[in-house]
Amino acid sequence: MGPGALTDVLSTLRLPTHPNLLIGLDISDDAAVYQLDATTALVQTVDFFPPIVDDPYTYGAIAAANALSDVYAMGGRPITALAIAAFPDNLPHALIHKILQGGADKVAEAGAVLAGGHTVVDQEPKYGLCVTGLVAPDRVTPKANAQPGDVLVLTKALGTGIITTAIKRGTGQLDHLDAAVASMLHLNKRAAEIAQPIEIHSATDITGFGLLGHAAEIARNSQVGLRIEVDTLPLLPGALAYADAGIAPGGLHRNREYLEQDGYITYTCEIGSGHKLLLYDPQTSGGLLFVLPAAAADKLEQAFAAANQDCWRIGAVVAGSGIAIV
Repeated sequence: MGPGALTDVLSTLRLPTHPNLLIGLDISDDAAVYQLDATTALVQTVDFFPPIVDDPYTYGAIAAANALSDVYAMGGRPITALAIAAFPDNLPHALIHKILQGGADKVAEAGAVLAGGHTVVDQEPKYGLCVTGLVAPDRVTPKANAQPGDVLVLTKALGTGIITTAIKRGTGQLDHLDAAVASMLHLNKRAAEIAQPIEIHSATDITGFGLLGHAAEIARNSQVGLRIEVDTLPLLPGALAYADAGIAPGGLHRNREYLEQDGYITYTCEIGSGHKLLLYDPQTSGGLLFVLPAAAADKLEQAFAAANQDCWRIGAVVAGSGIAIV
């Protein structure tokens, strides 16, 4: 569902709550967090989707990486996963096995255990995970603590939605797809581990609502504004050329329509049409967006460089509301 439709559905939903539920549906966050005792809380999430690549093993692995990412975004460590899948009756069992194996191997790479799952029959294949993780209650990184003066740091380049759409339309280059697939397969585990000892006010992973969609959730929940510097955004190879040519997945336009209403997004500089599309591009297994004090951002960048990991400083938190593209 697009962000507008999902907001409408959830706004009137009546749900029970509990004092131990630290994060539920009262704010838009990446996962639920339930406190077990003074030192431990559960992180729980679920995510699944249809194939975005042709190779079944790679599809399963990407879907698993995408689902695991929500736990990392909350500051947690995944421990168990359950597969959730839908397959047509006529899909060869060998292909189903490859999808499930791709997911299982990615769960193992995360240091977690695939402990079961559930399947149904459907015309279109779908696969993903329900993931449970652990986090110390005082180390949760929700989408509600951003403060003016904080810095925004992103850990993966953008463009997976546009690149996979270009491939589906027969206009994309295979080397560009290879780079996008490598990015989607890359777990956010190491990024989360590097950030763990550093002061992080808020975090999220960049997935279906695009960079601006997930950044907007942080801004609205924290009651602050954001400035994003378009020239600093990291882009996957080929992404800008495809975007300049007008190639965009359908979800991108839903994201843009929802976010640009009522002037929530403002452009203080002239930017090309391609860059504008990439701000809203739905990502699969995208990077983490950390919101942290400037001094902590310096430490984070140094730690990432020492670990030979990429990260980019893309903007800042300001007083007020809305997102300004500068």
